[in-house]
Amino acid sequence: MKTSLAALFQDASQAILADSTTANTVSTAYDSLWSGADIPTQAPSALEQVMLSDEKIFVVLAVVLIIWTGIIILVLRTDRHLQRVERSVAENIPLGDDDL
Repeated sequence: MKTSLAALFQDASQAILADSTTANTVSTAYDSLWSGADIPTQAPSALEQVMLSDEKIFVVLAVVLIIWTGIIILVLRTDRHLQRVERSVAENIPLGDDDL
């Protein structure tokens, strides 16, 4: 078992040394091994074409509009729930007009 561990460490150290001598610069791309491979691609969908177009302001406006719509819906729903709670509290808890 010691020999296999020693061999493993030796192989790892040799790989590190070989790697450090062949790639001394950062300019080596991580995907350089895959540059020659055929990567299957598909045509972008209509949504991707809009999002990747040159006029990005429309994408920004759409995202901001979606966010504001969500905030308004959240506020309106919360207001409706609070009105229900206020009504139920008003019906169930009598006003204290007693002389205490």
